[in-house]
Amino acid sequence: MNKTETLEDFYQLKLNWMPDNLGKGMGHFNVFKLEDFVAKYCQTIPYSRKDFYKVSFIVGKNRVHYADKSIDIDKQALFFASPQIPYNWEYLSEEQSGFFCIFTETFFNHFGNIKDYPVFKPGGNPIFQLSDQDAIKIKEIYIKITEEIDSDYIYKYDAIRTLVMELIHTAQKLQPTLLRYEHPNAAARISSLFMELLERQFPIESIQQQMKFRSATEFADQLSVHVNHLNRALKDTTGKTTTQIIGERIVQEAKALLKHSNWNIAEIGYSLGFEEPPHFINFFKKSTQFTPRSFRAAGA
Repeated sequence: MNKTETLEDFYQLKLNWMPDNLGKGMGHFNVFKLEDFVAKYCQTIPYSRKDFYKVSFIVGKNRVHYADKSIDIDKQALFFASPQIPYNWEYLSEEQSGFFCIFTETFFNHFGNIKDYPVFKPGGNPIFQLSDQDAIKIKEIYIKITEEIDSDYIYKYDAIRTLVMELIHTAQKLQPTLLRYEHPNAAARISSLFMELLERQFPIESIQQQMKFRSATEFADQLSVHVNHLNRALKDTTGKTTTQIIGERIVQEAKALLKHSNWNIAEIGYSLGFEEPPHFINFFKKSTQFTPRSFRAAGA
């Protein structure tokens, strides 16, 4: 999977310009016509995470892949993408149109917790097939957003926030699209995503740094799959359980820190997600037959 795409990447690589307010701790919002990007770029959007939110109104035949799921869009749909879930889509027809808007979580500061809406949560179904009547309504909202952002109205971004909320609430009243296309390499894909998410937590380079995800359930939530599905996928592709793989990687990092840092045992344990030193000591000894102290002293 490609590296996480930032807003800076989006503007530099796809538009060759940079808004003035990026990187200044301010919330960001913008809206675009989808056909401008389809004509200019390739037929398949790279599979990756984004560090921003994106809401796309897609008109045309497409296949959207998110987490380990794939869904065919026959005519038109609304797709909600968040930083938590990697995705891409394939254009299955030459005729494509629509709109998409991008924004940061901070754009909605003091206006509501955008990440708490079901359309953006891992484990949900963020794709909504639209009837012709629904599509007309969604298109009208995007046209209003475009008119607002091009206006000189001093409170235009408040108006835009309201319109984005209208998109969200309109979608949540619809029935989300269920899985229709089973990707032939679903187990390999989810295994790859899991390994990428696991490795992204390493190396541990400061005492303040701490592993964010340690349990199989936490990883499954981040990947928008059931924990049993994640376990089966990893068992099929690696022969190991999720817990085994996580444990082995933690031991590997613990050995490196014991060898190459002067941190004490409690600091190393804490950075690896163990709140209490005895829990780390017991875990390490069970995995290696050494205590952390004896491993360090032996230079093993």
